Amino acid sequence: MSQGSNAKEAPVSLRESKKRETRQRISDEATMLFAARGFDHVTVAEVAKAAHVSTMTVFNHFPRKEDLFLDRIPEAVELFSAAVRDRGQGASPLTGLRALLLRLLDERHPLAAVGDTFPHFWRIVLDSPALRARAREGVEEVENALADAIGGPNARLAAALTVAAYRTAYVTTAGRQLDGEHAADVAEDHRTLVNAAFDALERALHPGP
Repeated sequence: MSQGSNAKEAPVSLRESKKRETRQRISDEATMLFAARGFDHVTVAEVAKAAHVSTMTVFNHFPRKEDLFLDRIPEAVELFSAAVRDRGQGASPLTGLRALLLRLLDERHPLAAVGDTFPHFWRIVLDSPALRARAREGVEEVENALADAIGGPNARLAAALTVAAYRTAYVTTAGRQLDGEHAADVAEDHRTLVNAAFDALERALHPGP
């Protein structure tokens, strides 16, 4: 999956730009091969050949084969962490995270679960035990990074509950699209799910007197 973002980025050097182009080309070729033949039936060597690079170059950009397809895990880690770190003064971590997830929904970002092209991506993941295992690891990576960003004695509990709540909303919306519903028909329900999840988290983590 592409790792592009709508956020403005600082200017990059020519070398860094070429590295990003190479990484994107590798990811794009890998995605096409996985879509055509299934993740488990494509080798890294075949991806390298299709992208006109060496196998070592592939591994320089993607430590594991699974990361060729699930290439948004580092982005998810950074987005969730930044939502906590960069929240406004006086705002709780949950406020920052809720705002992030609603913004991603408005942008139809893949991490928001809403998009008519996403079911094909999810089917490839569901068909591969290796990809499903890596996806679970990715969720753990997000949870650990979120706990570090939140800090404090209850950080791990808060991170675990937040990730579990969002995962429930994500899986519910993804399931509806896998069953054939269009993104436009589930988007507002997903917004309601996210808000309900964060309302419940607020009550659980910041109970009133």
